[in-house]
Amino acid sequence: MATKSSSIQTFTVPGLSAQESTTVVSALQDRLFAYTDLHLVLKHVHWNVVGPNFIGVHEMLDPQVDVVRGYADAVAERIATMGGTPVGTPGALVDARSWDDYDIGKDTAQAHLGALDLVYSGVIEDNRSAIDVVGEVDPVTEDLLIGQTGELEQFHWFIRAHLENAGGHLATEGATTEQEAADAARGSRRTTRKATKAARKKS
Repeated sequence: MATKSSSIQTFTVPGLSAQESTTVVSALQDRLFAYTDLHLVLKHVHWNVVGPNFIGVHEMLDPQVDVVRGYADAVAERIATMGGTPVGTPGALVDARSWDDYDIGKDTAQAHLGALDLVYSGVIEDNRSAIDVVGEVDPVTEDLLIGQTGELEQFHWFIRAHLENAGGHLATEGATTEQEAADAARGSRRTTRKATKAARKKS
């Protein structure tokens, strides 16, 4: 969902038209909302992860929080550089976002990692769409988003490495919601299927 600035843009960087700048600023504002949401979700998981793998996941996430928070700052400053007004208020984020709130509370490392697999997938897919949009008019912003997306893909790999088996399959394969992914990663879905099969045999 594109978000319009609350103020009129009176200037932009040299070489871009007002219309081109508006297109880029709109795409960047969406990324600003996504990054703000992502670093808060990562911190939420950092606080609420439990279980045998607690410390490894707890400590893995804080550097990701810091980097993503830095992305939000870089994107906001790019918006301002182009004459736009970056919007960073919580109410605006909630009104503009196209995704649901992260709803996993205190849970095991595997459950949170399963949910984060889908979170990262969504952010990266939207980043790639934004790269396509801005790349048509502004290679400087395109370069900014390409660099950020590459590092996000590496963070996503860190998450997925915990969910992958020796055959290269993810525990979250086929999950379409964060709750489904969390259940699959902790093994709940597998347990439920076994219980269902056992019940069928008894009947």
